[in-house]
Amino acid sequence: MPACFLSPLLCSTPRGRGPASPIRAVSNQVLADPHIICRRTKRLRPKVADTCRKEIETGLLKELAKGAQLGSKECQFQFRNRRWNCTTAKKSIRLVLMSDTRESGFVNAITAAGVAFAVTRACSTGSLMDCGCDSKLKYKDTDDGASMTSPRKHRVHKQKGKGRKGNKQRKEALKQTEGTTATEWRWNGCGDNINYGVRKSREWMDAPYRRQSDIKTLVMLHNNNAGRLAVKNYMIIECKCHGLSGSCTMRTCWSRMPTFRDIGHRLKDHFDGAIKVLPSNDGRSFLAAGDPSIKPPGREDIVYSEDSPEFCNPHPRTGSLGTQGRVCNVSSAGVGGCDLLCCGRGHDTKQIKHVYNCDCRFKWCCNVTCNTCQEKRSLHTCR
Repeated sequence: MPACFLSPLLCSTPRGRGPASPIRAVSNQVLADPHIICRRTKRLRPKVADTCRKEIETGLLKELAKGAQLGSKECQFQFRNRRWNCTTAKKSIRLVLMSDTRESGFVNAITAAGVAFAVTRACSTGSLMDCGCDSKLKYKDTDDGASMTSPRKHRVHKQKGKGRKGNKQRKEALKQTEGTTATEWRWNGCGDNINYGVRKSREWMDAPYRRQSDIKTLVMLHNNNAGRLAVKNYMIIECKCHGLSGSCTMRTCWSRMPTFRDIGHRLKDHFDGAIKVLPSNDGRSFLAAGDPSIKPPGREDIVYSEDSPEFCNPHPRTGSLGTQGRVCNVSSAGVGGCDLLCCGRGHDTKQIKHVYNCDCRFKWCCNVTCNTCQEKRSLHTCR
């Protein structure tokens, strides 16, 4: 049972024909025409098809597709120096998602995060009719200091926390950084409605598998949730000062999402520390493989149940395209270095001519003129 870019609903197939390609969910055809998605869901469940048509009217489905594309691009960036570089060529990603490896876990997580991110951003920009800015996160004065109506974790100058302890940390951070008392600021502005984005990501990516309890489903749902938490748990508080003569007599504060590149880096760190799991006896959860004393995976961790292939040579069953012809870094000892990326086969070096603009000058008004320069560079590729 493969997980698919955007939603399992979008890549299911009639019984007996095997899993459908998840590439379609990130290909230009589906991303350009959300109606294709609804035609595919109509064959599955009438209720889903009705919901799909309603979402097209509100513009939500287009944002879901944008989120899937955002996750695909970020996956390719984060894996650009690895043996498997998140390519969609030759159905590679489809075959990778059919197994339960670290790579498929990252793809599921970054896609769920991308969908939540795109929908939340659309809410803040007014692109969706069914949602708007976050109005539930508010500041109020209490006898023991500042408190918020939402228990979510936020970051203020690298401080995290939730509940009363977290509020005290935020209070001190705001007091130190702005030079005013914490009771002189209010929640206002257009905060990112992350709860709506997370809810829609969960509805479209998790709902069809909620009643299943096999290990692959449990791992997929866990990684989907880990991707969404990489957005929700790291919301950032921003403030703007108001007052005469540059004073900060009052501040307006709101929450916003981190950049998606930050989200990608965070999930990549979890990928590097991914935890292998085994199904537990109750059939509804999993345990960390190996020593029983190992701490069970946290909600933000990426988990997997199958070891990854080496991805050194082309393999029609694993989705590996090999690394022959890949550009490598001869001076690096990391995963992008020629030793590791080329799997010990060695590399070839050739000189190429690089042409670029140089000696640029600004002329009033309003042109920029540049000379054309060229230099020779060494290009190293795997054998």
